[in-house]
Amino acid sequence: MATLVVGVALMVTGGVQADDSRPVLRIAYAEFPPIEYRDADGEAAGLFIELTRKVAEEAGYTPDFLYLPVGRIYLYMKTGEIDVWPGLTAIPSLREEVLESWVRPIPVQLSAWHVDGTPPLTHLDDLRGKTVIVISGYTYGGLLQKLQSREDVHITEAPNHRAGVDMLKRQRGDYLLDYRQPVLDILNQPSDRVLRHSEVRTRHGAWLYSLANPRASILREEFDDAYQRLAERGEVPPAREFEQGYFIIPGFPEDLPR
Repeated sequence: MATLVVGVALMVTGGVQADDSRPVLRIAYAEFPPIEYRDADGEAAGLFIELTRKVAEEAGYTPDFLYLPVGRIYLYMKTGEIDVWPGLTAIPSLREEVLESWVRPIPVQLSAWHVDGTPPLTHLDDLRGKTVIVISGYTYGGLLQKLQSREDVHITEAPNHRAGVDMLKRQRGDYLLDYRQPVLDILNQPSDRVLRHSEVRTRHGAWLYSLANPRASILREEFDDAYQRLAERGEVPPAREFEQGYFIIPGFPEDLPR
């Protein structure tokens, strides 16, 4: 994972200068550092953002990045107010609303974080009788709804990644369900050294195209072709073959998308 992230970071620097005469593509992004986030200057930044900028320009578009909460992104993907989102695959509420790119450039790992001394998660049933902290606005690919439906799992929300980590350290929950990269990005306090994590599921980062846009299938082909051209020139990592999810913890609901 670390090697891949470093490789992406090195290969996407020095992007192409955008041409204002090109058609504008409305691209949403959320707070998900270091994958995508808004930097101190209010600009879109992150590994997936730089890939997206490079691919969009290679495909002949001028990207217009819009910073939005995750819930608003879901809504705007359904209404067509945005064209593309560099997000995650297999989002149940968007299943009939988007096309996913065939290129899956970035793996994203969901983890159950815990403090030193708490047993690691080896089976999803280990959450029985536990309090699980989740990040507001995240659905975890449908997993949150499954956990909320269980009477033996208590769910409590944190407004953001840092708050979730701090709640965990204050023992306001037994586990924090959160993605590995954003949490690692903020572990900068000495007390954060007590944190450990167990892998729950690995998903794919992909470009999602709003089906409310009549050109969604064309955009997907243009982006995939642009990525392949960039990969052949060595400007982005080689395209990974389309495949199902990597790791899934035992006990993961079988009816959720893999």
